[in-house]
Amino acid sequence: MHKARIGIVHNQPLSVGHEFAEASTDVLVQVEAIEKALQESGYDTRRIPFTKDLSGFMQKMTEATVEVVFNLCETVDEDPRCAGHPAAVLELMGISFTGSPSLALMLTTDKLMTKRLLRAMGIRTPDYLVYDSVGTFHPGVLKYPVIAKPRYEDASIGIDQESVFQDKEKLLGGIEALHDRFGTILVEEYVGGREFNVSLFGYPSSKVLPVAEIDFREFPDGLFPIVGYRAKWDKSSFEYHHTPRTFPEDLSLGLLASIESTAAECFRLFMLRDYGRVDMRMDGSGRVNVLEVNANCCLSPDAGFAAAGGRAGMDYAEIVNQLLEFVMQRACNYGHKACHLSG
Repeated sequence: MHKARIGIVHNQPLSVGHEFAEASTDVLVQVEAIEKALQESGYDTRRIPFTKDLSGFMQKMTEATVEVVFNLCETVDEDPRCAGHPAAVLELMGISFTGSPSLALMLTTDKLMTKRLLRAMGIRTPDYLVYDSVGTFHPGVLKYPVIAKPRYEDASIGIDQESVFQDKEKLLGGIEALHDRFGTILVEEYVGGREFNVSLFGYPSSKVLPVAEIDFREFPDGLFPIVGYRAKWDKSSFEYHHTPRTFPEDLSLGLLASIESTAAECFRLFMLRDYGRVDMRMDGSGRVNVLEVNANCCLSPDAGFAAAGGRAGMDYAEIVNQLLEFVMQRACNYGHKACHLSG
């Protein structure tokens, strides 16, 4: 019985030299790492880029004759609003794939919808306003400082020190330029406490992996402790070299329970599947605030999810093969032919 042929579906990244190319091309790091892990386990793989040329994608899928798919699409032609579309196409084709379903991807890519759902369920998240240059905007109702974020971008695109505003006047002086560049802007109250990244893994139910914390201790006064674009992607920046990931051992049982239960609740609320990450911060009263919910978070070997998996005792190849087991299990549940192929 032969092993399944695995399609690795990914967005087509920007070429080097374009703005935000560092974040865009990281998808190829994920593709190469997952491809290597699968091939070392004896699987045949095919890389299939997903673009707005849907007929071209369908033709490549037909030619590749893949049984299941690793879905690594983060955008479609750099449009983050389409992050869920590749999953939707795979759903329509009846092909089982790794990670969250299309609805979960669309909801979590939209920071505004994320905030509304969190609030509706009573999950603490910073107060916020939306700026779209059309409706009324009353920035005086917020507590300062605030941080401005593009509604749809991920990978910290559009977020840096310049995104934090100390008062209403400075916000009003800078938000129009942000809107012109990124579209609708979410403005939320800045929470200055400890920052935790909580990865979850599993199917049909998930478990919380060891809680990670971003260490900002080396940040000088006057530099806001945030993981902006420079911290993630600019190797020449101070932020890149001074935001190490740690796994704290000083968390009280009560705080750890709050972090883990909040992350698990978010995973269920947004209908995440297989894996994901929830980013949180503590406020001045020691309460956990959810900043973002990340379906299909980065699977690069040096990224936070792989680090949390490693802390839990799994190496990278084990994570990849476990994700494949999840999708094979779904294929069996749905009666797809991949169910009958050996793993």
